[in-house]
Amino acid sequence: MKRAGGRWRIPAAALAAAVAVALAAAWLARRDAPPPERRADAARLMNELMSGKVPVGGPFALTDPQGRRVALADFRGKLVLLYFGYATCPDVCPTDLAIIGQALRDLGASGDEVQPVFVTLDPERDTPAVLREYAAAFHPRFAALTGTEAEIRRVATDFKVFYEKVALPGKTTYLIDHTAYTFLLDRAGRFVSLFPPGTPPERMVTLLREQLAATPAAAAAGNGDQRAASPR
Repeated sequence: MKRAGGRWRIPAAALAAAVAVALAAAWLARRDAPPPERRADAARLMNELMSGKVPVGGPFALTDPQGRRVALADFRGKLVLLYFGYATCPDVCPTDLAIIGQALRDLGASGDEVQPVFVTLDPERDTPAVLREYAAAFHPRFAALTGTEAEIRRVATDFKVFYEKVALPGKTTYLIDHTAYTFLLDRAGRFVSLFPPGTPPERMVTLLREQLAATPAAAAAGNGDQRAASPR
């Protein structure tokens, strides 16, 4: 991970692997290719993420299962592991969320300095009760967030996350194709890095420990970029 011009640049090889795995997972259940305009949307977001020339992420405020508005700024002083998915996801979401939970447990006491956040891409089906139970199954400190379709679309787009509903042939239900990254944000809410789907917990723990050591909580409280962490 290199920083250039004030922005973090992701090594091309690592990101290429992340893109390939994420797209494979996202479109695994499909029997036909996505429409050209949706392929273009996915490619645009991937290119923006890969380029290192545009901001990734930004301040946001969504709603927790208790109906409270929760902003990224509320987690100031902690690292954030941010994941976008949905509760009825058949494979990649539960795998990655379990990895996040395991990494936090493996960190021991240091895990208290890392806040896991799950943002649903399926607010229609992920009701407050569903979100509360689903997120807690992976780690008791998971913050599960939802919002309107427009709010979620804006936050996902800020983080260069592609997603769309996919109807299942002959059924009334649907899946959601989505890119599946775990985003690491620093103590001021700024994008640092991402973990591809299926990253081993031990690899996640190694990078988290490096980031925890690089910016102690006390220093972050005084030196963070307030604009990066303020809700909009």
